[in-house]
Amino acid sequence: MTDLATSLASAWREGRAMAAAAWQDSVGDAAQAYGVQDRVAEAMGWFGTAVPGHWKSGGPSRDAVLTHAPLPPAGVRASPANYGDMHFNAPGIESEIALRLGDAVTPERAAALTPETAAVLIDAMAVSIEIVDSRWEDPAKAPALLRLADQQSHGALVLGAWVPYAARDWAAQTCETRIGANATDLRKGAHSLGDPAWLLPIWLRHATRNGATVPAGTVVTTGSWVGVLPVRKGDSVVVEFPGIGRAEARL
Repeated sequence: MTDLATSLASAWREGRAMAAAAWQDSVGDAAQAYGVQDRVAEAMGWFGTAVPGHWKSGGPSRDAVLTHAPLPPAGVRASPANYGDMHFNAPGIESEIALRLGDAVTPERAAALTPETAAVLIDAMAVSIEIVDSRWEDPAKAPALLRLADQQSHGALVLGAWVPYAARDWAAQTCETRIGANATDLRKGAHSLGDPAWLLPIWLRHATRNGATVPAGTVVTTGSWVGVLPVRKGDSVVVEFPGIGRAEARL
């Protein structure tokens, strides 16, 4: 695992992708993949001794095992965000809702949370655009554990304006995504978990699993409403969730 973490850190620094076939047997389970995430972050100097301030979390359904990754701070930017200074190997975008904690969460508090009780922790929400990227040459064919070890295929995160959090009729919520001059991609009620806040207890138990307290102000983006849409360098992206806000990015 140390060799994989060292190689992934080098790939981050050098803006290159690696052949997954050479690493097929390097990660045996999710715990090892999360260990690689931590070692890459340490090698890159992303967080120091602090609890990461921004995370991604999500999964394809409530019955699936959700996955999580802390996000490098240099790629987290306020909308409208320009990423002309950053390299992406094969970027895509996901249209999401980000949530911000209003309270600190200890391991003990995280252990007691349920989806019904966790929403009181949120003080604000924002439209977000995750730029998905990979340090694997063919990420669609890379094993899931290798993608998880690679910060769950993260590239960067755009955050729109924060608004007070309020529970919504998420089944009726629309999401409008426009890439360049393409037609708007319109989705309704398309969040895989039905409610972006549903994942909070699972994510917080992960974030506190080593005894850390997650501080107030920590942000988690909660999964795509559009799958992954391909983008290219120079593309502009606009995402709007009517009634919540919008976010803009240029690659």
